[in-house]
Amino acid sequence: VMALSLLMYPVLKTLALQLHSAVTGSYVSGTHSIAFINCLNEQIAKDIARAIMDKKLAANVNILPKTSALYFWKGEIEESTEILLLVKTRTSKIGELSNYVRSIHPFEIPEIISLPIDQGNPLYLKWIEESIPRD
Repeated sequence: VMALSLLMYPVLKTLALQLHSAVTGSYVSGTHSIAFINCLNEQIAKDIARAIMDKKLAANVNILPKTSALYFWKGEIEESTEILLLVKTRTSKIGELSNYVRSIHPFEIPEIISLPIDQGNPLYLKWIEESIPRD
């Protein structure tokens, strides 16, 4: 019984938070996330953003203009320009989003980093919720 309780804790916690959110109308911190994805150029960024939206893995993707990047690659310092995507999605979709982007991205190791959304405009967060199908 103890082992089963420990195994079921994450599921029960998630269900309790969803129930609390539904009853009170409050936002549960971390329900949504922002993913950062780097791209080589604007065309690749637009193609990846469109593909993410077509798969309904995000409610919104911002394409930020050129940024300069310095990074280590194979032991050397490299410098390049990149386009950054800001992807607003459900936290539960981050794994699927990451797998999908890795399958279509031209980089050997694309940057795909996500951060949970702690707070925000309740109406905007509700819109994200309504825009992306549940798992």
